[in-house]
This record gives sequence, C-alpha cells and structure tokens, in this order.
Amino acid sequence: MSSPEDNLTPDRQAAVIRDIAEVPAIEVINTAAVHLMSAAAVKVGLAEGPEAESLKDLDEARKLITSLAGFVTAAAPEIGSQHAGPLRDGLRSLQLAFREASAFPDAPGQGPGEKFTGPVN
Repeated sequence: MSSPEDNLTPDRQAAVIRDIAEVPAIEVINTAAVHLMSAAAVKVGLAEGPEAESLKDLDEARKLITSLAGFVTAAAPEIGSQHAGPLRDGLRSLQLAFREASAFPDAPGQGPGEKFTGPVN
C-alpha cells in the first residue's frame, strides 16, 4: 500500500521530515488525544445533528475510551499536570457519557478505561 509520501521528491520528503521534527512532543500527544476524544464523543452519541443517534456505537466508543485512558495515563508523567489535567477531564467526561448512554451500565471499575483510571462516578 502506498502513502502520499511515496510520491514526494526526495527534497520534499526531507522538508516533511524537518516539519515533523519541529513539532514539540506535547503538541503531537495532545493532537492524538484530541483525535481519540473526538472519535469517542461521536461514538458515544455526543455528536450534534439529526444523524447523531445513527453514529452512536458503544462497542467502538469503549475501545476508543479505553485506548485514550491508557494513552493519557502513560503520557501524564511526561507531559505534566498542566497538560494532563484537561486530558483527564475530557476522558472522565467521556467515561461518564458512556455510562449514561449504556442501557446496562458497567459495574464501578469495569467501565471503559477504568482499569487505568480507577472507578468513575
């Protein structure tokens, strides 16, 4: 499978690599976390618009929230509380939204990501 980078000239590939190298790790980490959060929010039913309910998929949301919880837990010591705090808040909101959206909520400590975060109430 080819990627868009496969069609770049060697000079352009070098420029792309330089551009990536200039991005601070905290920006890459935050961007990845926001992508996971956004996808989880849609899958848990928090999207806006008439098709929001049809986009809801709690099985997929569980996977995304658990992945986000592991990611945030692992990144927190590296990025510090200033950056980790908002990510944890967003994660907690998603965990609570998942519990609310579930017809049969998980037992405390068994919800998505709770093996990393502990029980969410």
